Amino acid sequence: MVDADQTFVIVGGGLAGAKAAETLRAEGFSGRVILICDERDHPYERPPLSKGYLLGKEERDSVFVHEPAWYARNDIELHLGQTVDAVDRTAKTVRFGEDGTVVRYDKLLLATGAEPRRLDIPGTDLAGVHHLRRLAHAERLKGVLAALGRDNGHIVIAGAGWIGLEVAAAAREYGAEVTVVEQEQTPLHGVLGPELGALFAELHREHGVRFRFGVRLTEIVGQDGMVLAARTDDGDEHPAHDVLAAIGAAPRVALAEAAGLELADRAQGGGIAVDERLRTSDPDIYAAGDAAAFPHALFGRRLRVEHWANALNGGPAAARAMLGQDVTYDRVPYFFSDQYDMGMEYSGWAPPGSYDQVVIRGDAGKREFIAFWVKEGRVLAGMNMNVWDVTDPIQQLIRSRAQVDTEALADPRVALDSLIP
Repeated sequence: MVDADQTFVIVGGGLAGAKAAETLRAEGFSGRVILICDERDHPYERPPLSKGYLLGKEERDSVFVHEPAWYARNDIELHLGQTVDAVDRTAKTVRFGEDGTVVRYDKLLLATGAEPRRLDIPGTDLAGVHHLRRLAHAERLKGVLAALGRDNGHIVIAGAGWIGLEVAAAAREYGAEVTVVEQEQTPLHGVLGPELGALFAELHREHGVRFRFGVRLTEIVGQDGMVLAARTDDGDEHPAHDVLAAIGAAPRVALAEAAGLELADRAQGGGIAVDERLRTSDPDIYAAGDAAAFPHALFGRRLRVEHWANALNGGPAAARAMLGQDVTYDRVPYFFSDQYDMGMEYSGWAPPGSYDQVVIRGDAGKREFIAFWVKEGRVLAGMNMNVWDVTDPIQQLIRSRAQVDTEALADPRVALDSLIP
């Protein structure tokens, strides 16, 4: 039972943590809410960092989840620039890493997020090597891309995932030269597979991006602390003034691990293992956002989802569960991307090997279509590119687990709603 004397602590000041704090107040919790953020900026959303804000099309203030005054107005104790270095599950306390302050909790939410994977090669200490995860990273990279565009400079991007491709698109819009190095044979291989990955490669080539597939960076060459080139394992050397490491992110689980909480299998993405209520192996500790690995009955396994919608929905779900409400977190994974004049939305989960065909509905050549990843007639995932207002029926098809006529699925004349049982 929740009462006004209780203290709920949230570790992690990203979107999941901020939305959890908002939900606690919206649901009527009148106890103490403490939100601890290891950045000095107020909680913000990450998609603009590689999209509108990076391109200079969105103002800095637009990225924040709430205006700064909102936290005091809603009696949220916000600690910026503070880390938590220990959780004592017996005493039910967290300890601040900076000054050793100890705070007791009744319920604890770990929304610790993820951190960029680092290149383990010589030269990563050079001034022109970048990552993109935080607002400060985006501010720095924004200036770098503008300068490269003015000076006809060259950036090498390690990794052709979403961040790598979105930054490549931004760099080309600034006028910079771009080379993308990717170990797989297509971009986005682990998410979309080779069929749709090839389409993204074509999109970027049309805009002047150079790809090197099937290779990886082995060294970043520099002089006087500055980047001069990037070498790949096929012996080639690529001129570069800057290098972006966009090789994925790892869940931040050190705090949970040190506290003895159960972790998910690293082979399946790792993270903090939670149940369908986003509760960890400790009944008073919850996890949400990029760091949480939750069981999804629809896909028959744990999923750890690193996208905006998971933080947006997972934080509130965890907050309601902390309040004792009946919660089952089973959102269909969703994400979106904007690159050049292309906009897309993806729903579901269908990595390579999980499907037996890709069904295209519309004109892939014009990049106005919906792609469905299908196994034995059942839709596992769908991606709409430059086609809008179809996310709901796509997700309903996925949730239905029904076998569909793939010819009807491919036919734009057949309404998607008519295929939903």
